[in-house]
Amino acid sequence: MTSGKAKEYRVLARKYRPRNFDELVGQDALVRTLKNAITSGRIAHAFMLTGVRGVGKTTTARIIAKALNYKGPDGKSGPTTGPTDDCPLCQAITEDRHPDVMEMDAASHTGVDNMRDILDGVRYAPVEARYKIYIIDEVHMLSTSAFNALLKTLEEPPEHVKFIFATTEIRKVPVTVLSRCQRFDLRRVEFATLCDHYKSICARENVTPEDAAIEMIARAADGSVRDGLSLLDQAIALSGESLTATTVQSMLGLTDRMRTFDLFENILTGKLPEALSIMDDLYRSGGSALVLIQDLLELTHLLTKYRAAPDIGKTTEALSGQMLERVRSLAGRLSMPTLGKAWQILLKGLSEVQDAPNPQSAAEMVLIRLAYTTDLPDPADLIKNLGKAENTSATRQTAPLSASAEREHASLFTGPEAAEQKKTEPAPLRLTTLTEIVGLLEQRREALIAGQLFQYAHLVRIEHNIEGDNPVGHLEFRIKPEASPKLAQNLSKVLQEITGQRWLITLSAKPGQPTLAEQREAEIRNEINEAAKHPVVAEIMKVFPDAQIMRIEKSGEPQDNTPPAHNDQNAKEKTG
Repeated sequence: MTSGKAKEYRVLARKYRPRNFDELVGQDALVRTLKNAITSGRIAHAFMLTGVRGVGKTTTARIIAKALNYKGPDGKSGPTTGPTDDCPLCQAITEDRHPDVMEMDAASHTGVDNMRDILDGVRYAPVEARYKIYIIDEVHMLSTSAFNALLKTLEEPPEHVKFIFATTEIRKVPVTVLSRCQRFDLRRVEFATLCDHYKSICARENVTPEDAAIEMIARAADGSVRDGLSLLDQAIALSGESLTATTVQSMLGLTDRMRTFDLFENILTGKLPEALSIMDDLYRSGGSALVLIQDLLELTHLLTKYRAAPDIGKTTEALSGQMLERVRSLAGRLSMPTLGKAWQILLKGLSEVQDAPNPQSAAEMVLIRLAYTTDLPDPADLIKNLGKAENTSATRQTAPLSASAEREHASLFTGPEAAEQKKTEPAPLRLTTLTEIVGLLEQRREALIAGQLFQYAHLVRIEHNIEGDNPVGHLEFRIKPEASPKLAQNLSKVLQEITGQRWLITLSAKPGQPTLAEQREAEIRNEINEAAKHPVVAEIMKVFPDAQIMRIEKSGEPQDNTPPAHNDQNAKEKTG
């Protein structure tokens, strides 16, 4: 039998917790600022540390406490920015047993009474340390009364007192507290830095990891050192001295990223049987349907971002050379509308998979829907092509081409001289009145915008500049309060699509002309007044004094009980 008690195991997140500024990972700006402040003696009385979980907020608070209270092995040294292991006082702070450094969790001490306990001890000098330091973690959890009780002391604390606050929800901290603190934002640790850090820990733990395994853990950590160390601890316990990518993949429920690339490519290229076969293989190997949809969303975002900005920088650092080559290949073959539709379908499908009784079936339905919809043309392209088809049809109806002319016309679109097509394009439309604009919108089935212009727009001016290669239309009008606030924005976009030229729409405060609806009403009133002067009509009105003229129609046209529409031709005139 072995005598003595076995040493208790400490998880990696605690075992390799940074003990000084030099060991902090991925917080270079913070370390440089604090080192300069301590060296120069410009030490604030209160610090606010904010950032996501696991980036070192509480660890930094303890390092600051040790650096300020450092006295060395002989008890005569001053504050330091270097190692503090040789100081008994700092050792007590590390082990959370020093009476002058008090660490409190605000989540379990939220009330004003807890804050009074702290404030009562502020006026007393430290027992042994240079400063009495209060570390309050998750400070945003304090109640409003507790914050108010802290304000006065926080603004003018005794010289021997320092406050260090840590929070993941900086927006929940009152601005009155923030204004009294020196704020430090701890950033997410970069992917490459995490990989290097985890590899060094594996070396110290006598574990041989595969690069792909470390990359999976670093990617899953999402910038949090502690989250990654917890995963690394679990992976080492699972695999032993050799950490493989297969083990980590199985542990995290991840799918092989290259298989995800194959799946995505087969879907968007219409190879649905191959895509569903890959889906089945991933399911049998233990892949999660929800994780797969999330991976496809991440891949869609990566491809879209790469296509929009090829010089993508640090986003590709998490990719191996083979993956980066696949990204370049796919991004070059997929259009932005296709990627945009894929994003929307997958995003909607993510919630369907989460709520479905059978997530695998729901994920397969999402992929089938994606395969059948990504090849559909973009609606904007359909509208443009429809407009071109209408213009071409109208031209052929008015001036039929001979067979030779047809062949010559077709060659413009198929031969190497296709660039010459621009020279034969028609001149941009010249719209001179608001009536013409409304008529054009109705013709292109933009009834909502046409109706708003007809009812609510007071035209101030309309101008054209068709010189040069970039014709521009200027339209200025005043709108009634009932109009949509986005009328000008929507009108500019639609007119540009229809006419092929830019339109600058200006909302004016000038009176402007009467609206087209008001003009039409005035015309109808004038027609009714003119009709009332006819002798036959005047005689009828004498016989029937309560009668009113409701509508005037042209002779020979059928009666219509519908109100007059926007077009002036709907005004019908009838003489007695």
